[in-house]
Amino acid sequence: MSEDRSSNSQGQSSWLKNIMTSLTGEPKTRRELLEFIRDAEQRLQLDAEAMNIIEGALQINEMQVRDIMIPRSQMVAVKDGQSPEQFLPVIIESAHSRFPVIGENADEVLGVLLAKDLLPLILKKDRSDFQLKDFIRPASFIPESKRLNSLLSEFRVKRNHMAIVVDEYGGIAGLVTIEDVLEQIVGEIEDEHDVDEDDMDIRAIDEQKFIVKALTPIEDFNEHFHTDFSEEEFDTIGGIVMQRFGHLPNRNETTVLNGLEFKVVNADNRRIRLLQVQKAG
Repeated sequence: MSEDRSSNSQGQSSWLKNIMTSLTGEPKTRRELLEFIRDAEQRLQLDAEAMNIIEGALQINEMQVRDIMIPRSQMVAVKDGQSPEQFLPVIIESAHSRFPVIGENADEVLGVLLAKDLLPLILKKDRSDFQLKDFIRPASFIPESKRLNSLLSEFRVKRNHMAIVVDEYGGIAGLVTIEDVLEQIVGEIEDEHDVDEDDMDIRAIDEQKFIVKALTPIEDFNEHFHTDFSEEEFDTIGGIVMQRFGHLPNRNETTVLNGLEFKVVNADNRRIRLLQVQKAG
């Protein structure tokens, strides 16, 4: 009799377990996992930043290098055969730490130049024997289709910080850095060269120059600068400036609109962030 009761109890326990499992089953897809985490957000006392990091970490499993790479047209490169006097201004202006070294054209990447490797040149008065090839490090080449989680793992194992992206035909499509991948997880990473952004959309530098957030509503921009930009096609001043350029501009690129000069102060490989605005002329 006791055996029957035990067997019956085990059966009920198994049945109850199956019911509970069907009701609270483990997430089977990324969407289900995100919904589960969001439902648990309050119970786990996760703040918004923590949730963004979790979602970003999950997102890179589905993203490819082509989604975040810096396009070939926007690569800041050093040309083989250039003298320090020719390429140092480029390095100083861009404030990057790594540069692809190209040959005849951008499809011929010979390697990578690290800015820190050039520090000994400061103490050298005679640079007549300088050979750029002596400073070039091997480049890492990856396909556009590579998953970001796989790339991040590769960066860690090989201790690389930059990779050259190759398209399906073997041409150079662009480049990607470890910072680009990490920004998909933790958000924008600003360095000491980035201009600080406060809560003000429009901030005066002096009587003639202003720092303007690209997300400033056109209505607010028009009111401040007494302009008449249309709000029909774009909501922000950044959208109008982007249309004027016709491409995603690099830092320090300028254009003139309605008598105002717009200079890109801060931008990444996806959007304009800050503009410097002053009267043209």
